[in-house]
Amino acid sequence: MSEQLNAFEMAQEQFNAVAKQLDLGDGVSEMLRWPMREYSFRIPVRMDNGEIRVFQGFRVQHNDARGPNKGGIRFASDETMDTVRALATWMTWKCAVADIPLGGGKGGIIVDPSTLSDREKEELCRGWVRAMWKNIGPRNDVPAPDVGTTPQMMGWMMDEYSRLVGQYTPGVFTGKPVGGGGSLGRTEATGYGVIYTVREAMKHLGMDPKKSVAAIQGFGNVAQYASIGFIEILGGKVACVACWDRHEKKSFTYSHKNGIDPRFLMTIVDQYGTIDMQKAKAEDYSVDDGDAWIAADADVLIPAAKEGMVNAETVKKISKRVKLVAEGANGPVTPEADEYFKAHDIFDIPDFLCNAGGVTCSYFEQVQNDMNFYWHKEEVLDKLDQKMTAAFHGVLDMSKDKNVYMRDAAYMVAISRVVKAMELRGWLTGSV
Repeated sequence: MSEQLNAFEMAQEQFNAVAKQLDLGDGVSEMLRWPMREYSFRIPVRMDNGEIRVFQGFRVQHNDARGPNKGGIRFASDETMDTVRALATWMTWKCAVADIPLGGGKGGIIVDPSTLSDREKEELCRGWVRAMWKNIGPRNDVPAPDVGTTPQMMGWMMDEYSRLVGQYTPGVFTGKPVGGGGSLGRTEATGYGVIYTVREAMKHLGMDPKKSVAAIQGFGNVAQYASIGFIEILGGKVACVACWDRHEKKSFTYSHKNGIDPRFLMTIVDQYGTIDMQKAKAEDYSVDDGDAWIAADADVLIPAAKEGMVNAETVKKISKRVKLVAEGANGPVTPEADEYFKAHDIFDIPDFLCNAGGVTCSYFEQVQNDMNFYWHKEEVLDKLDQKMTAAFHGVLDMSKDKNVYMRDAAYMVAISRVVKAMELRGWLTGSV
């Protein structure tokens, strides 16, 4: 993301445009434009060398009209309060567009997790919970993994919360390891959810998945399973993936003349999404500049890394062959890129619809935690497919009915549902 791009300003700009179309009124718009609650705190950790280091932590709870706040915890060296605000806002719309009874939240810590030992990461996770435990909970705010965090970290956090409240409380965090309160299918959920929406978009556009080629940015969890799904579920080909190399401190694009093999690449990628370049080259992979993915000769682009990666500059590199963009990341497409898509008739599946599979499966995990009964993977993924398909067609129908861009249609569906919940709870008519 460029230094000039502020993710929260982008989220507000997107919201403002639709709020005017929905004629929400200034008061309601102001309630939804800003988060309801924000937390900023310091977390002291004794490092392995004996020194005490203090980390900056955040949690933002945007809107809980439809249910407990829900959203990941991101460990990133470039984390900011505005980024967390934006992600929490998008989570409100994501839960609403997927029609699950949750609101939007997001958290984070300013840290590069790859620089920490496992013990230091565990201490940092437990410290975050100690700072926030009175303001989270299964009926209040339910965090999950995000960039830089893992199922194991969620297990540590759930354990710390359970210790503090004095009872086993698996439903306070989702994305936990299977066997430790986690759900089967959660690992695949976000990436497969992307593919379920791509499948439905291809039906709408008359595209043949088996003759389609995708280019993907990122090779973390979402990109890994989106690439597997594009090949194994849709029968298509993935030309390339781009990923950040934490050793070189820059990104590279990996391609193969026969299309990439995501299951092979997953054997040579670390937990932070960095592919082992030498092992890839040994298997005849080509390694190019990090921006090469966006110019690939492909029908489908799947940005699945970070915010603002498809912007006013990079969008000009897109191949004329591209018909469909599926936003696997949160906020990867800027308003300027949206205008390019409109002008060039490129169909876009907006982020908070496209990548809603993760929070949907997190909701399933919470339900299973409450029941203390766990579903098999096929049942989880089947329910996920049903939810994602219904969400996609709800937005597509709105887009066709109102003759608006898909992102605007997704906002219309989501905002209307949140406002309806606020009305039903008396927030807009009685005392608030």
